[in-house]
Amino acid sequence: MDKEHKAFYEKLETRGISRRDFMRYCTFLTATMGLSSSFVPKVAEVFAAPAQRPPVVWLHFAECTGCSESLLRSQYPYVDDLVLEVLSVEYHETIMAAAGHQAEENLKAAVKKYDGKFICVVEGAIATKFDGGYGKIGGRTFLEIAQEVCPKAAAVICYGSCSAWGNIQAAEPNPGGYKGVSEALGIKTLNIPGCPPNPVNLVGTVVNYLLLGKLPALDSTGRPMFAYGQTIHDQCPRRAHYEYGEFVESFGSEEAAKGWCLYKMGCKGPETYNNCPIAKFNDGTSWPIEAGHPCIGCSEPGFWDKFTPFFEEM
Repeated sequence: MDKEHKAFYEKLETRGISRRDFMRYCTFLTATMGLSSSFVPKVAEVFAAPAQRPPVVWLHFAECTGCSESLLRSQYPYVDDLVLEVLSVEYHETIMAAAGHQAEENLKAAVKKYDGKFICVVEGAIATKFDGGYGKIGGRTFLEIAQEVCPKAAAVICYGSCSAWGNIQAAEPNPGGYKGVSEALGIKTLNIPGCPPNPVNLVGTVVNYLLLGKLPALDSTGRPMFAYGQTIHDQCPRRAHYEYGEFVESFGSEEAAKGWCLYKMGCKGPETYNNCPIAKFNDGTSWPIEAGHPCIGCSEPGFWDKFTPFFEEM
């Protein structure tokens, strides 16, 4: 083991993370990405000795910062490892030290220096009515900033349903004309929707880029297939068949089924594509349905309007 790898694992140990725990995470991430087990050592290598640190410009528009909060709670790598060692985050309003005019100068400098080479991650929807006047940063509208920065990126990743679809900002009556980035700018984006999304899906996307030199395969709405290739219902441990107005357990017993299907409580799992049952949240602790709450479909286009009222069957 060379000095670089040894230093990496020593750092993990100071955090109370054993090499075995780290490799277990890499195995989980590899499986989540849809890669064979032979890629596990290569995925670990991305974190232990990144060959390159792609520059990232992270834009905040109309959002609650919940997506950044989900990233800040990522584990293996922790966010400081992700920021300082795997990625080169040039601009991120929430975590950067600079503020005000200095922060905006950093943005301009980063876009100029890495023109055509940086990854642009967008969090939040974009107002389009009244020349974008419903949202501004540093005297410039969200729309103006997005039109300047996004076309210069090597790839645009919409992190969260606000930047992907518009989310609650785009709900009726939507006086600001809020839209997702792709619709607002007329460009193709890689979408990692959710309210908030699971950080493992962003990490998996970044690792795919570093490992294979390309972004992952996408579905028709621009979502990574490894994370959004199946419905919640098809992966749900509470899954049951709904036939002739009655629930019929799929697993032979209530105990094996781990409770009843929540479809009649308004669960949108049959129409929602995401890997929540597999990836879970809070370091793999739980997810809404495991906690007893129906899925509300937050990763689907048209959320919010399409899936309300939340507690009625589709």
